[in-house]
Amino acid sequence: MTMWELFALIEVAWVGSMTVFLILERRSPTATLAWILSLAVLPIVGALIYLVLGPRRLKRRKLRRATAARSVRALVKLVDEEPDGEQRNLAQLAAAGVAAGEAPPLLARGLTLYFDGDATYAALEAAIDAARHHVHVEYYIFNPDEAGTRIRDALIRRAKAGVEVRMVIDGVGSYAASDKFLAPLRAAGAEVAFFNSVAPSRIRLRLANFRTHRKIVVIDGVVGFTGGMNVTREHAPMYTGAAAWRDTHLKIEGTAVRALQAVFLEDWHYAHGSAPTGDAYLGRPGDGDRPVQILASGPDRDAFAIQLYYFTAIATAQHRVWITTPYFVPDEAIIRAIISAAMRRVDVRLLIPRKGDSKIVDLAARSYVPDLLRARVKVYAYEPRMIHAKTIVVDDELAIVGSANMDNRSFRLNFEVIAAVYDGVQNSALADAFERDLEFATPMTLAEFAKLGWWTRFRQASARLLSPLL
Repeated sequence: MTMWELFALIEVAWVGSMTVFLILERRSPTATLAWILSLAVLPIVGALIYLVLGPRRLKRRKLRRATAARSVRALVKLVDEEPDGEQRNLAQLAAAGVAAGEAPPLLARGLTLYFDGDATYAALEAAIDAARHHVHVEYYIFNPDEAGTRIRDALIRRAKAGVEVRMVIDGVGSYAASDKFLAPLRAAGAEVAFFNSVAPSRIRLRLANFRTHRKIVVIDGVVGFTGGMNVTREHAPMYTGAAAWRDTHLKIEGTAVRALQAVFLEDWHYAHGSAPTGDAYLGRPGDGDRPVQILASGPDRDAFAIQLYYFTAIATAQHRVWITTPYFVPDEAIIRAIISAAMRRVDVRLLIPRKGDSKIVDLAARSYVPDLLRARVKVYAYEPRMIHAKTIVVDDELAIVGSANMDNRSFRLNFEVIAAVYDGVQNSALADAFERDLEFATPMTLAEFAKLGWWTRFRQASARLLSPLL
């Protein structure tokens, strides 16, 4: 046997064994084929990439995640406030979320939308300053800049006043939050934990999977914040002027905050090792009259609840679906739901940034646009700056705000959370914001794609091949 024949035999054995292994992982067919191809063409490099991006590292931690989930679900009872009868709108859609293992709709007495960092950080700081028992904070990015220092100092004030302060931040996204920056917060009595820290130095790996991409603040169990904004100067016009990212955030008051608290406590238990107990963390039952459903998803769960919910909301829409997302790299189910809705004469609109913060994601996103345009989906490119909002307006009663993008990373690889608000007032407010954004957007057309050179089309198609990994 020659050396080349030996190498060929080893390659065949390698590809065969990895194919069996990957098939048994029961990923999507597209993702499985992408991994098989990468491991076959680049066996050593592909294996190293798989160790960083693949599911094995998560599986070693699944037991701890499951333990955290059981502990928190025993603490936070979510079913006793489920609205029924006339109180629950879009009952079948809400039921799909519950069937996926998520909380039912709970009641809110107050809902406020924010559309830039200035308003969001002001409301957040005021709510923190008003805290009497606890403040819980979870972010993907918590930067040590003007915005991060402002919120950190507000947390320090409450911790010094005897309020319980707990903060969990992602080990990759918040790599810049150094021990020096966090030291005054810890010295004031606050507890800080990192979610899936990659190394003591928290080296940033931009494509590392299994991150908490969630943005959660819970205050005294009765006030909660979630949405698309991290804590960084990039979101605030007061710090970055006209270049500040356009984003959307939501403040919730009432019993519905209980479900947001459950998501935080599960992540806190996972990152810290234990979670606090007691009714003081749960708020008052029956506090509100507007149903809000909090849905979380992550790679540790069997059902991808947010992807399922998005699919169901789009597939059952009657007259409009308006989507804003900075990263549009959908899976086959979502793209078919969007096209099907448009073909049913639903008013489907998609708003994406003209130029995002990831070139490869921009290229992949553009590869989907011609098919959408041919199906009569209206696609708009937001021009002046980065639009980072993750929102969906469905018909006249549903408004969705959260951390999840319209991509495989949010659906399957990261930990995400969304708030589905069954309320016509918030639906209208979010629709108004969408229409204001269109004033700064340009409709995309098939003609502009027809003018693209072969090299640009090749790069878009090549980027699309990486969609399961983006």
